[in-house]
Amino acid sequence: MSDILYDFGTGRSDPSTFPTEALQAAAVKVIGEQAEEITKYPGGLGHAGLRAAMAKREGEREGVAVDPDHLVLTNGSMQAVTLSAEVLMEAKGDVVLVEEFSYPGTLSAYRSLGLEMVGIRLDEGGMRIEHMEEELARLQAESRLPKFIYAISTYQNPTGFIMPKARREQMIELAARYDVPIVEDNCYADVHYEGAIEPALFALDDNPNHIYLGSLSKILAPGFRLGYIYARPPMLERVLARRNDAGSNYLASAIAAEFYKNGIADHAAVTNPVLKVKRDLTTAGLAAELDDVCVWSNPQGGLFVWVRVPDDVDRPKLFELAQQHGVAYLPGVAFHYANRNKPYLRLAFGHLTEEQIQAGIPVLARCIREARTSNAAREFETLFD
Repeated sequence: MSDILYDFGTGRSDPSTFPTEALQAAAVKVIGEQAEEITKYPGGLGHAGLRAAMAKREGEREGVAVDPDHLVLTNGSMQAVTLSAEVLMEAKGDVVLVEEFSYPGTLSAYRSLGLEMVGIRLDEGGMRIEHMEEELARLQAESRLPKFIYAISTYQNPTGFIMPKARREQMIELAARYDVPIVEDNCYADVHYEGAIEPALFALDDNPNHIYLGSLSKILAPGFRLGYIYARPPMLERVLARRNDAGSNYLASAIAAEFYKNGIADHAAVTNPVLKVKRDLTTAGLAAELDDVCVWSNPQGGLFVWVRVPDDVDRPKLFELAQQHGVAYLPGVAFHYANRNKPYLRLAFGHLTEEQIQAGIPVLARCIREARTSNAAREFETLFD
């Protein structure tokens, strides 16, 4: 196997936009001012300054008041994913509704917890409400209503789709009708390039049973390992009661709070245009190389392009060929709730250089063509049937 030259598999932001000098200054400042606090355990809610900054972040974007005392800082968003599931589930075998294709970390966590996942089919607007309603009715008839619905409603991973406001309202209504909480994962919301910003579910509905998850990994760096849960009482008390660690990373929180004390807009104005260029290079490369073979998403934000390949692509062969030629990507099976090997792949473009994207897409395209077992014309025009 050759070394990977074009890593389209890893989803993270552009390292060249990492604010090294500003974070160095923030670190010096907070270590000098908060040395005593750093020597203590931070406790359940976490650093007050970062909670205030993230409440401001959410409130300004969504146009609603967000109480920082209802935010719980976590060690990365994956702790938030796992903790919220542990709060809502009652026993192994409990059902949860998820997108048919979803974030592998969440799927792995739910499998480890013993949850039974029921996948809801997707289209270009995210979860298909008619299928969700069918599954809820079926599960109710079996006396197995899900303990919650997990949804990435904005720049969904892996598809990049945005759920329209009207569909969000339909999902909220449907969840209320069946009395099922929603766990909304909105970690990509501020990685925005163009178009309207649809409101988060919590901004549309004040149901105290819903849980909202956020992250700093996509707007700052995953190495900070900072995420958060927004939960209104009494759900907040349930989250805090279930938490069994001593709190999130205080030093990282203090540095991030100092860096973001005036909001995230200035930093997003630096990072997002760079990422948009890389998205455009990725989709332009696909159009030049695979327009007659594949279709793909053109996300208005986030870090991923979702590609549909023909059924006649030998997918194990494609993966092996790509590795041999120095290209990494994540196959559709990695995102499928039931581990089914569907004809898709996800391309992450954020951390690659422009030159790597321009050189890597043609290599991947040649591998896709070589892995086909026929020369038949493409039989689909959309990402989903």
